[in-house]
Amino acid sequence: MTVFTKVKPEDMQKLKDLGFTASEPKSTYEVIRYKKGNVSATLYTSGKLFFQGKEKDVEKITDKIDFGKEQEKIHFRKEEGWIIGSDESLKGDTFGGITIAAVKADAKLRKKLEELGVADSKKLSDKEVQRLAEEIKRLVPCEVTSLLPEEYNTYKGVTMLLNKYHQQLAKNLQGGTHVVDEYPGCTVGNIRETKAESKYLEVAAASILARAAALSQLSFLSTKAGFELPKGSTHVKEALERMKKEKQDFSKFVKLHFKNVIEFL
Repeated sequence: MTVFTKVKPEDMQKLKDLGFTASEPKSTYEVIRYKKGNVSATLYTSGKLFFQGKEKDVEKITDKIDFGKEQEKIHFRKEEGWIIGSDESLKGDTFGGITIAAVKADAKLRKKLEELGVADSKKLSDKEVQRLAEEIKRLVPCEVTSLLPEEYNTYKGVTMLLNKYHQQLAKNLQGGTHVVDEYPGCTVGNIRETKAESKYLEVAAASILARAAALSQLSFLSTKAGFELPKGSTHVKEALERMKKEKQDFSKFVKLHFKNVIEFL
């Protein structure tokens, strides 16, 4: 698969000139689809254009393209058999609890995940994460858990929580080599590696599901708080001050053990 970025809808006319025929988009994230022979081209609202088909045929088309910018290809490790990848999100955020996800795939499903454009969620926009999460859920066996701050704060330490849920989600998927994006104190998984989301396709897919769940959780908590809660932990003071002024229950919105929260309270 070949991906171009910063593509505009008007650029797609050039594919028509190359003999492509247009068809209706299949989701709200798509602008339009084009097809010529066994090569398909899908433009997403993010401005990314995905070409799929036999590599030789795709190259013949992309060699003639003079718009957008070709994205560097992602190379995941070669794997065999069933692999379960797991990852989490919100771990470093002041607001929100935590989300953990696991994805299971074999060679056939890995190929389909690659065709979707699965990548480390940190390299994707929120809109891309939400689109891909929907497609991943339809395509492969997966598990997602979202713990709100109120439940998160009942645990004595995040390591205990992570070990529990990474192991539980992998067990729910019933069989496969379990690859975990390693965190301090990690004691679960057959393979533990730092930055595993950039090395293993299943962990990358899990990182997308975890982040999509994190976005949903923050949206829910923002509605509950009455204002948009910030992501991360750098620019959160204003939101913490507003919550204090409005006498909101901090345990329902933030991680109480975070240093910046303890200092604020």
